[in-house]
Amino acid sequence: MTLDHRTRTHSAAAGERGGLRESAARYALLPLRIFLGVTFIYAGLDKLTDSGFFSATGTGSIGEMMHGVRDSSAIPALVDLALKSPAGFGYAIALGELAVGLGTLFGVLARLAAFGGALISLSLWLTMSWQSDPYYYGNDLVYLMAWLPLVLAGAPLWSLDALIRRRRHH
Repeated sequence: MTLDHRTRTHSAAAGERGGLRESAARYALLPLRIFLGVTFIYAGLDKLTDSGFFSATGTGSIGEMMHGVRDSSAIPALVDLALKSPAGFGYAIALGELAVGLGTLFGVLARLAAFGGALISLSLWLTMSWQSDPYYYGNDLVYLMAWLPLVLAGAPLWSLDALIRRRRHH
């Protein structure tokens, strides 16, 4: 049987790199990791540097946003819980986004970070963007779906997780 570039197999254990398709498959999640990591770092820092965000009332405040979506959210009780301490909820979201973004971008506990990002996106979808009609206009659902491949795969390349894993094997 004659092997061509489409049927040839490569052994990662033997140190062979494979072809263009194998390289593309290996690096496929890297752009997603970079995008989600940078986006969540930015979102967290944006909230942390906006003093008005943590207020219970006022334009652009977390309290005002939560009051605005309370009756249209999928889980009003979750919004009510956040409204008990808008500043505390705002700081939890901002610090959570920052931690998730850093963990994802640098590949530190990448699956856990991605799971945290998925939970944040799920909670925002069920509260902030639930009323979007049609449903696909709500960006939080898209973010939730974007996190799932990283929950499953982690950060196998260009990450501190991968570096630690390689050092343990040597």
